[in-house]
Amino acid sequence: MLHLSSIRKIFQGVAYRRQMFRMFDRHAQRPNPWENDASALYAGEWFEIGAVDHDYMLEILPPLWMRGNMFAMREFLTDSVTCVFFALTIDGQLRHFHSYCDLFDKGSPERMRNAIVDRESRPLKAMTRTERLDHIWSVTHDDYRGYAGERWPEHARGERTISVYGGSRGTTLKLLDDLTDEEISAKLPVHLRTLPDAIAA
Repeated sequence: MLHLSSIRKIFQGVAYRRQMFRMFDRHAQRPNPWENDASALYAGEWFEIGAVDHDYMLEILPPLWMRGNMFAMREFLTDSVTCVFFALTIDGQLRHFHSYCDLFDKGSPERMRNAIVDRESRPLKAMTRTERLDHIWSVTHDDYRGYAGERWPEHARGERTISVYGGSRGTTLKLLDDLTDEEISAKLPVHLRTLPDAIAA
C-alpha cells in the first residue's frame, strides 16, 4: 500500500477552482477507503490556488482557527487531517496555498508554511521527479488512473497506477512510480517538459 506523509507539492502552477476541488480528494479511488486510516496519504500535500478561491474557502464555514496568515477548515478529511490555507508573501508577491496538515502534530501548519516558502523562494524554476509524478497524477482523469489490485504482484498492490499509450501496443496500465523519463515528459503539459530537474529537499 502507498505510504506518503512527507511535505510535497502536488501541482505545478496556480490551480483554478475546478482543479482545486478535484485535488481535495485525489485519493478517492484508493482500495478499501473506509477500512484504513488515510491520514498519511493526504497529510503533507500542498498546491497553489488563487486569491478568490482562498477567500471563498474562508467564507464557506467559520474556520476551526486562524493564525496570522493561515486558517484551518472546521471539517476534517480524516480523524486528524484537515485543510489549512495560507496567504504568504513570497519575493514581495502575495500568493495563496492549500495544504493538508495532520493537526495531531501540533507544529505541522508552521512546518508546512516554512516548506512552501522555501520551495517557492527558489530562484530557478525546477521540478523533482516526485513533483512531476504528483502533477501527472493530479491532472489525470479518474478513468485513467487507479490503484494496483489483486492481479498485481503482492508488493505492488495499493500502489498508484496510470494508463500509458504504447503506440502499436495500445494502452497499458503501469505503476506511476515506474514511468520512464520519456513517459513522464509525454504526460506533462508542454510548458513543464523543459524544466530542469530539482534536487529533492
